[in-house]
Amino acid sequence: MDKQKAEGILTEYFSKIYGFAMKKAFSYAEAEEICAAIVEQLYESLIKKEEEIYNVDGYIWRISAYVYAKYVSSVKKHQGVSIDGVLVPFEDTYDFDDQKEDLLRLRREIAFLTKTRREIVYAYYYENESIAHISQRRGIPAGTVKWHLNQARHELREGFAMERKIGKLGMKPMKAISIGHSGDPGPNGGPEFYLNDSLNLNIVYSVYYTSRTKEEIAEELGVTPVFIEDKIDLLESNGFLVRKAGNKFTTYVRFDSPTYSLEKQENRLKKQLEIARLLAKDYAPAVRQAVSDLRQAYIPGGNRELLEAAAIFYGVANKCRLDVKKDLSPYYIKTTDGGNYIAYIETERTPTDEDYVPTLQLPPMWACGNMVRCSEKYPVYAWAIDSRYSSRGGGWKNNLTSDYESLYEFMTGAIADDLVNTDKFKRLRERQFISENNQVNIMVVKGKAGDFFDKIPELDEKSKKLFADYAFEYAHTIAGDYPPQMRDLIFSETAGGWIGNAVALMVMDILYADGTFHALTDREKITSNCILFTDVLPLATKKEYA
Repeated sequence: MDKQKAEGILTEYFSKIYGFAMKKAFSYAEAEEICAAIVEQLYESLIKKEEEIYNVDGYIWRISAYVYAKYVSSVKKHQGVSIDGVLVPFEDTYDFDDQKEDLLRLRREIAFLTKTRREIVYAYYYENESIAHISQRRGIPAGTVKWHLNQARHELREGFAMERKIGKLGMKPMKAISIGHSGDPGPNGGPEFYLNDSLNLNIVYSVYYTSRTKEEIAEELGVTPVFIEDKIDLLESNGFLVRKAGNKFTTYVRFDSPTYSLEKQENRLKKQLEIARLLAKDYAPAVRQAVSDLRQAYIPGGNRELLEAAAIFYGVANKCRLDVKKDLSPYYIKTTDGGNYIAYIETERTPTDEDYVPTLQLPPMWACGNMVRCSEKYPVYAWAIDSRYSSRGGGWKNNLTSDYESLYEFMTGAIADDLVNTDKFKRLRERQFISENNQVNIMVVKGKAGDFFDKIPELDEKSKKLFADYAFEYAHTIAGDYPPQMRDLIFSETAGGWIGNAVALMVMDILYADGTFHALTDREKITSNCILFTDVLPLATKKEYA
């Protein structure tokens, strides 16, 4: 074969020969050595070849395999690392230990390349694509492909030489005790839809205290970027990750601080209990008076205290707040399914003063609400706060707009308790919204919710000043335990919400304990702090109308 034709074949197959060498080599230097040996052998063979070669591919690979086998034989302890596998030489004295470690390291470093660069390396060396083909398929200049390959070579050398460290989360992932929200969930649900996945949760948490790039997140979690890229894209597109300068990510999801003070916590509760006593004495009577003229209402069993207690709970939780001017819009996560909420992650917390012995013994202060459900089909608006004073179960997930729509249909006679509506009546009875004999078990007010809530007075400024300084000072201290991007939210919630659901529960405890209100019956617990506002009242006895 003449030299020009031989050189043409070598030029055509050079990149594939180099790819073959790369797969067999321990390093780039060794790959170049193997490639050079193959090219030399091929050139000599082609020049000597007199007959036509009909299967050039087979001939090239046969010579390449021959040269590589000779190379292996000539290097007694050849450390052959393949990007996509290991070729094991046949010498009895072969040492596997170093090879396995280096193989894992090389594969890991390839995974740490950026997505584009990693895909180009894979296409060129794994799939033996030519630079021209990669260029055409990706729509980028051939020079750019060569640049990526060259950069990958340098990055792999650097990465192979460096000692990567697995972050804390890679050794001990963070676990959530509960996942909650404040705002409107989408059809998929709240933040738990995205963060119940442990890896998703830890990706978000990894950027909570320190902004990180994708590669830095991967190192912190002890995984490769390729393993989490799709998850990062999902979390970013749904607002759980926010991109900052330098392609670093942060988050506005609220995680609990890992530590807390038992003494500070008790001092806060003691102060809130003082406020609750003042509100029970002065504010609660004002609220009862404000709603005393309301007559268009249905109360199961006819105990008007139920309506007054709900008004007081709403007033304490919503109309006694301190005015804190902070922009909280960054904290609202807008998901692709229409969710718009602040996300809360409850985590394990350790007291910094575990030897402190609390002196205050309080019942659970948990409450879920305000929960508002509005219908687009009917003039239906429902308000509810679930707590230990109510027997409704399931929290916000079980509080469905469709329940109130079905109840409205029942009250208006649009549906009957028959075979056609079996599912609706089964659900209403499961929720205990109606009894077995079809009595309505929740409060119904005829009119608009806004008109009812407007009757409830705001707490006067003089009363707010009694606790404002303490609340602001406490909030400032607590906010300091959180990362900078979270402090406006923490301050606003702690100071602005100093009087909220917890204080409302304390007020209820006082009013029920001192005899202002009578103990709730089982039927009354179904509707405690749950009111349906609409344009019709259910059929009932005269006693049950306010």
